[in-house]
Amino acid sequence: MVHSNTVRSIVIEKAGGPEVLTIGERPALEPGPHQLLVQTRAVGVNFIEIYQREGAYPVEHPFTPGSEGMGVVAAVGSAVEGFAPGDRITTTQASRTYADAFLVDADKAMRVPDGISDEVAAAIPGQGLTAHYLVRSTYPVREGEVAVITAGAGGVGGLVVQLLKRQGATVVALVGSEEKAETARSLGADLALVGYGDFADRVREFTGGRGADVVYDSVGKDTFDESLRALRKRGMLVLFGASSGQVPPFDLQRLNRHGSLYVTRPTVDDYLQDEAERNWRAGELFDAVLDGSLTIRVEETFPLAEARKAQEKLQSRSTQGKLLLIP
Repeated sequence: MVHSNTVRSIVIEKAGGPEVLTIGERPALEPGPHQLLVQTRAVGVNFIEIYQREGAYPVEHPFTPGSEGMGVVAAVGSAVEGFAPGDRITTTQASRTYADAFLVDADKAMRVPDGISDEVAAAIPGQGLTAHYLVRSTYPVREGEVAVITAGAGGVGGLVVQLLKRQGATVVALVGSEEKAETARSLGADLALVGYGDFADRVREFTGGRGADVVYDSVGKDTFDESLRALRKRGMLVLFGASSGQVPPFDLQRLNRHGSLYVTRPTVDDYLQDEAERNWRAGELFDAVLDGSLTIRVEETFPLAEARKAQEKLQSRSTQGKLLLIP
């Protein structure tokens, strides 16, 4: 497959709806000096690819989406050390992964340990590394602290719940339905609240009036004000997404009025600054999967040619686990 003259891939000729995702062929790939050529086994489907497809994030056309992928090394660049053909790797920092094969810089590839399936390895990087940096670095939660997570049954949210419990935190998960509340509780949430209206009052009631130490908020515009209200004095709001839209500019004096609060807007690349940091995060995630304390949920897999179906399902916001393309 990799050694043929072409690579089968999804190609977008112009921005638009899911119908612009078509299957096509690109010339065969050759790794640069510091790159790996990877034969794809599974590809993670993420919201950024929908934003790129629709034109919200500008890209050059023709365009092949995908930054997350897992597979087997087929060839290594002349300057690469530490990887060899046959190694299984996973990454969230490649490009054009909606394909039979892709290229990735060797220092952005993570070796997959034995005992971790291809599908789980493909589902870990984007959501897992995000959950890890939130809980271990952006606001390193300590035992006994109260943490709120929005979309607590979703891909990232479900992992955050589990990692918070590993740290000894008390977890409040906000979800959109009773079914999702059941999921959040099954993952370890101490309290699952259905609906996002007035959740600050419910969090304060749960904490005896004190408020939460941290709110991890991926919803954005619709939850931002309540997230601020839900915090204790000197608490932190970690805004890491905007599924309901971007938060409009706001008056910084509000942080003063709510109790000297902190707000941060992190992004995953800033928490993968070098190989050591990347391998530390991946290593802790892989170890947790292997010892059974972290469950990675793969909800559904699709053939590469059905990328349209996969993106439509993700966009429906009905998913509670990872969606993968299997070339």
